[in-house]
Amino acid sequence: MNEDEDTRNVQAALASITAHWQPHRLTSVNDYDVKVVKLLGEFVWHTHPDTDELFMVVRGQLTIQLRDRDVVLGPNDVFVVPKGVEHCPRADEEVDAILFEPQGTVNTGDAGGEMTSELREFG
Repeated sequence: MNEDEDTRNVQAALASITAHWQPHRLTSVNDYDVKVVKLLGEFVWHTHPDTDELFMVVRGQLTIQLRDRDVVLGPNDVFVVPKGVEHCPRADEEVDAILFEPQGTVNTGDAGGEMTSELREFG
């Protein structure tokens, strides 16, 4: 175990999350945030008009519903939702995931609503 304060552990970060659909910033790279999140159930249909959104599944199976197809991701799978594409993530069982997106990106994109989350910090 590395005790360097600049080192982050993905599994430790995910283990500390207690609520679904509440992203936590693990670290930043330039002007992008690397976020960890636990997912369960269906999210909201939304778009990110100005940015792509990268999903990487760490544990479980995540379905990214698009209007014309579903993309199913398993552990270690990565999918990029292109900017402006309407999507709705769904996890029938709990999923651990990593998101990579520009700082300030709101989880519900243009949809807003009760599932909008303030970005939390890990650690």
